[in-house]
Amino acid sequence: MNATPVGALLLCRAEPAAVRPAAHLLRERLLLAPAGDEWSVLVPEGKPWLDGADPVDRVLAGWATALAVGAGWPVLALWWDRDRAGYLLAAGFRRSVGYVWLADGTPAGEDEAMRTFAARLHLDPVLDLQALGPLTLPDPDADSRTRLLALAAFLTRTGLTLPAGLTPGEPADRLREVARVQPGVEQIEWAGWRDAVRAELDVVEDGPLGPWLRGPRARGISAVQLAAGVPLVLWAAHRRSAGWAFAGALLITHGALGLAYDRFRTGSPPGEGPGSVLGWARW
Repeated sequence: MNATPVGALLLCRAEPAAVRPAAHLLRERLLLAPAGDEWSVLVPEGKPWLDGADPVDRVLAGWATALAVGAGWPVLALWWDRDRAGYLLAAGFRRSVGYVWLADGTPAGEDEAMRTFAARLHLDPVLDLQALGPLTLPDPDADSRTRLLALAAFLTRTGLTLPAGLTPGEPADRLREVARVQPGVEQIEWAGWRDAVRAELDVVEDGPLGPWLRGPRARGISAVQLAAGVPLVLWAAHRRSAGWAFAGALLITHGALGLAYDRFRTGSPPGEGPGSVLGWARW
């Protein structure tokens, strides 16, 4: 087993069912497991920081940012190597925030980063920030591994419970072997563009725009567009108004596409779903 002290963990503040679609988009082999109340952990099966030009912190920064964009939950990347250790928190389209400790535990980050970290995780701005304070102060008895363990212990107050053996600071091979035997673990791997597109649609639909893309509200809007577009086109033809005819055609197109998309995503049989001719008649 490779004993190189390089490794990483991705902590997502969401249930595995919500994390799974977004994790597929990374096009990496990962192990996904529950990690407490409304937390999940992703463990890389490979070690791209050894094969590519980017070190482990840059690789994890890219993964965390990709996971968080479009999702309604933050992603916390923990990483470590021979020289340093740290975390990076990504949340939506906002700029990621991180903190670094040298191998001997010397703080090498900015205090403002820790305050932003607490704010984005909706922690108590007084009590929780005071608890995080020692991580930014010199401590001759705390190396970088100890700092990460302290951070993970602190996050238990938010519901995080890392599975036994998934300990920050362990080599990547050790983390992978431990993750494989965890209850409820599942393997995430790239399965082609078709599954990737479906996974991306799942992520979007689970976000704030979801009700407007699929479901009763989306179908209702599409039906209203069709109901308004058809008579508008007929009226425009009677008046020979190209502008109003274009507007009506646009409404019809949007309505038809909306219903067709909803049928495609729900997998309704032809002729029975809301995107079919019979379905439109019912609306």
